[in-house]
Amino acid sequence: MTTADQQALTDALSAEYAAVYAYGVIAAYANTDRAKVVAEYTAAHRARRDATIDALKAGGAPVPDSAAAYTAPFPVDDPIPAAKLAVTVESDCAVAWRSVVEQSDLPATRRTGIEALTDSAVRLANWQAILGTNPATIAFPGKP
Repeated sequence: MTTADQQALTDALSAEYAAVYAYGVIAAYANTDRAKVVAEYTAAHRARRDATIDALKAGGAPVPDSAAAYTAPFPVDDPIPAAKLAVTVESDCAVAWRSVVEQSDLPATRRTGIEALTDSAVRLANWQAILGTNPATIAFPGKP
């Protein structure tokens, strides 16, 4: 694994750690009609986190620990801020995975980045649609 791949995956892992934590907060405050979506998206982020850890280990790279806690960028105390937090999380993950695509030297790592970016973009579009954002997506998700 190249240094560029290692750094990009480490940054993406940090975004996935934060996403898993944030989805716990989202689950606590999301509209009960969204419980299935929240559970599905939480599982997706856990799986992506675990796969990223495995990729770093397989490449002989150190795996950083997650933080003990993460701070939401705004108070989350009802369903609307919970959905907005989900938008923030998916946007952050899209940026991190787009960076993997841009910075990686290895085709397999770029492929993983494309898959993860696509997954985050779809989840982001869903949350944007739930919030009534029009359009629900942008042409190039993950662009800082």
